[in-house]
Amino acid sequence: MRFSSTGACARCFVVLLVIFAHSVAIARNDVPTAKAERVGMSSERLGRMTQSMQGVVDEGKFSGVVTLVARHGKVVHLSAVGKQDIDAGKPMSKDSIFRIYSMSKPITGVAMMILFEQGKWQLNDPVAKFIPEFKDLKVYGGTGEGGKPILQPQAHPMTMKELMSHTAGFTYGFFSNTPVDELQRKANVLDNDITLAEMIRRVAQLPLNSQPGAQWQYSISVDIQGYIVEKLSGMPFDQFLAKNIFEPLRMVDTGFYVPAEKLSRLAQVYNVDAQGKLKVENAGFNRDYSKSPALLSGGGGLVSTASDYFRFCQMLLNGGTLDDVRILSPLTVELMRANAIGNNNVGLGGGGGTKFGMDFAIYADPVAAGGYYGEGTYWWGGAAGTWFWIDPVRDLIVIGMVQHLGASSGAGAAGMPNLRGLSHSIAYSAIVE
Repeated sequence: MRFSSTGACARCFVVLLVIFAHSVAIARNDVPTAKAERVGMSSERLGRMTQSMQGVVDEGKFSGVVTLVARHGKVVHLSAVGKQDIDAGKPMSKDSIFRIYSMSKPITGVAMMILFEQGKWQLNDPVAKFIPEFKDLKVYGGTGEGGKPILQPQAHPMTMKELMSHTAGFTYGFFSNTPVDELQRKANVLDNDITLAEMIRRVAQLPLNSQPGAQWQYSISVDIQGYIVEKLSGMPFDQFLAKNIFEPLRMVDTGFYVPAEKLSRLAQVYNVDAQGKLKVENAGFNRDYSKSPALLSGGGGLVSTASDYFRFCQMLLNGGTLDDVRILSPLTVELMRANAIGNNNVGLGGGGGTKFGMDFAIYADPVAAGGYYGEGTYWWGGAAGTWFWIDPVRDLIVIGMVQHLGASSGAGAAGMPNLRGLSHSIAYSAIVE
C-alpha cells in the first residue's frame, strides 16, 4: 500500500492537533463534568447558587465569588460572578487564582500523612523527637508578683497527634488575645521574610498557651508541621508538596506564589472601610504573591483555584486516589477524618457537634452542626472567606472562593453574609435522589 506525502502530512497534523488539545486540557486543568440530573441533583435548584452569589455581589458585600459543586466525582456546578478586580473592571473567572490561607492546612496534613505512611513518625511520638528545641517548652500559668509570668512544665510531652489536631498548647497570635498571643506577636513568628528554621527558633523561646491535650486552640501548629515535613523528607517544603501532591494531582495553579504569566488571574483581596464599602486590602496577610516567600507557611501560604482544590478534595473523597494516582491509602484518609480531640470543643465557627481530626474539622453530629451534612463531613476555610467541605455520605464536594479579609471563612462574621451557610442550603436542597 502506498501513501502520498500529502496524506502522511495530513495524518501527522491530526495527531499533532490531538496532542496539542490534550496538553491544553491538562494546562487548563479541565475537570470532569456532568449534568446535575445524572448524579441525582437538580440543575434548576443548583442555579440558585449563581443567583444567590450574584445577589451578595450586587449588594456590595463581596467583589466576586466562584462556587463549585461536585457529586459522584463529577462537577455539576462551577460559576464565577462579580469582579476579580473592581478598579480594573476585570470579571471574576472560573480559573481565577485565590489566596486560600488556612485551606492550605489540609494540604499540609496530607503531606504529613504521606510521611506517616512511610513510617517516619507515629501519632504518639513526642514532637521533641523531631524538634529537639521544643523539649523543654514551658506552659504559661498566669501572672505572678510584679507581672512576671508563671511558667510550668508540660504535664506530658506534646505529641504529634496533638500537633496535628490543634491541641498541642500553641496559639496563633491573632485569633485570641492571651498574654502568650502578645508574646507571639512581638516575636513575629510568622514573618514572611524568615525561614521555617528561624520560625522554630523563635517559637522555642516562648511558652505554650495551655497544657498539651487540655484544649483545642487554633494555632501555628500546621506551620510547625511544614518544618517537620522538610526535616523528615530532606526536601524544601514547597518542593515536597509539588512532587508528592500538586504534580501527581495536576493541581497546576497551586503553590506559594503566582508565576508572572499567571498574575493576571490573581483575584484582588478586599476589606471594608469605615463606611462599610469595599476597599483593596494592602496590609495584613496580603503579602507580595509575585514571588515565593522565605516562610513557606503550611498553615496559610498557598494560592489555588476552585478546580485545583476540587482535585485535592476528590482525591480524599476517593480514599486517597485520583486518576489512577494514589496519594494516600483509604485507611489513612479515614484516620485523618476521625475525632482526634476527644471531648474538647472546636471554635472558629464550628458550632455544636464539631470535632477535629488531622488538620480537618469534622461534623460528628450533623444536626447540631446545622443541618444536612452527612455524618463525618470534613471541612475548613480560609481567612479571606474561602470554604470547602467533603461529605462522604452524600458523595458531595462544595467549594467557595472569595477574597475578603474579615469574611471569616464564609461564616458571616463582622456583618458579612454567611456564604458557606448559603451554599450549604442550596447544594443539599438540590439533591433529589
